[in-house]
Amino acid sequence: MRYLHTMVRVSNLEQSVDFYCNKLGLVELHRYDVPAGRFTLVFLAAPGNELAQVELTYNWDPEVYGGGRNFGHLAYEVEDIYATCQRLLDQGVTLNRPPRDGRMAFVRSPDRVSIELLQKGTPLPPAEPWASMPNVGEW
Repeated sequence: MRYLHTMVRVSNLEQSVDFYCNKLGLVELHRYDVPAGRFTLVFLAAPGNELAQVELTYNWDPEVYGGGRNFGHLAYEVEDIYATCQRLLDQGVTLNRPPRDGRMAFVRSPDRVSIELLQKGTPLPPAEPWASMPNVGEW
């Protein structure tokens, strides 16, 4: 058995691709429009790690999805948690759980799917403004 991907339904494909690719830093690998089924599939992965993919599924007919928290979360290891979080903040992404401990942060996609960001290796020393930044909403 081999892991293939995790599927996440999205309500706005352009907004979701912008978040996952332009803000989070994933790359688009494949895109399939399926007119007979009235949906589009977009497969994403972290640069250099195409074995762990996320499949965005966009149904052309509008649907209301529950609050992604029942899904759990996607997790990505990052080289520098503080630099990653600053880049996301600069792009207007809310840090729901800032990296106060230098190790872990959470953000949410446009469809409220939780994304966990984990510092690669040893946690960074606690630093401001992160150490005193409060949680925002759910994560």
